[in-house]
Amino acid sequence: MNPPDDSTVPTPVPRLAFVHADDVAFTEVVAQEHPGGRRVSAYNKFLEWTDRRLVNITRYDPGLVLERHAHASDHVVFVLEGDLEIGGRPCPTGTLIVLEQGAVFGPLIAGADGCTLFEHWAGDPMPVPVDPDLYHRTLDERGITRLPNPPFDPPAHLSNRERFGRGDRFS
Repeated sequence: MNPPDDSTVPTPVPRLAFVHADDVAFTEVVAQEHPGGRRVSAYNKFLEWTDRRLVNITRYDPGLVLERHAHASDHVVFVLEGDLEIGGRPCPTGTLIVLEQGAVFGPLIAGADGCTLFEHWAGDPMPVPVDPDLYHRTLDERGITRLPNPPFDPPAHLSNRERFGRGDRFS
């Protein structure tokens, strides 16, 4: 018996996409209230978001504190500007952080001038909290109140935005 003739089945063409960071607005994804009523947030520019990857430019306001966590995918972080402390380790401008799937890092604390990061996840970007008690103690020690995550819609330039619904659970 001869194998089936698959010459009529179209071969998918790999996608080639271009996105300029200036064309994508920052979206607030995390909010905290710091002493004196100062609102402190994390913002993402969603440059690419598919079920295979997420690529962001991320900005943390000065003093932002994020919990110790892991991800269900590989995650790469590059500090473009400013300073970030991760689990007590200083990460100044130019630092590359590579986390393989399941690697734990944090807490993350933005420096006095905040920081800007380039981030890439190779799969599911949703954080998996590791030590919520440590996070809440850190917030309490600093007089920080975690506010509800700001609801947002994935940006219009993402062709598959309907698959993600509202991003209320991100970060």
